[in-house]
Amino acid sequence: MTIVTPAPAGVSLEDLLAAKELRARRQTDWLTQFEQPLISLTLVTPGPVKDSVAWREIMREALQQAKVMLRQHGWPVLKQEVFWLPTGAEAFWCVKHSAPEMKAATVALEQSHALGRLWDFDVICPQAGVVGRRSLDNASRRCLVCDGPAHACARSRKHPLSEVMQKVEALIDGWHRIL
Repeated sequence: MTIVTPAPAGVSLEDLLAAKELRARRQTDWLTQFEQPLISLTLVTPGPVKDSVAWREIMREALQQAKVMLRQHGWPVLKQEVFWLPTGAEAFWCVKHSAPEMKAATVALEQSHALGRLWDFDVICPQAGVVGRRSLDNASRRCLVCDGPAHACARSRKHPLSEVMQKVEALIDGWHRIL
């Protein structure tokens, strides 16, 4: 399956920064309104194309798995919303439960699912802020290509985009084989 479809232009850096700012405002609004932890889901979408048929399929699978996880734990969802944006899909759940326990569950989901490496679940506590992997004694995310720290490789652009996209394609192809 091909992620990058021919398009006149990808998403600009300005568009990505504006989307990030809007997401932060929405998160703050939800945390203020509900005074409960928030799960925020985005996708790891290397390259300029952030919205395609393939990325929407990956997001739908993440949404389904999150729904199952929340139901299995019996955690009350106060509000849930999905935003299908040109800068990439985003989803929020306001959940009446302990933020550290939800972070542990979302990390387990990311680590156990064939597509989980392409999902980025953040859990935000209204009092303590973002609950990081390190607070749970989990290592930070690993690079798709070399298994080094993902943030360091991404920031330094250590790997060519074509190499990163090959790894993304391999993850997706592997998931399709097990369906």
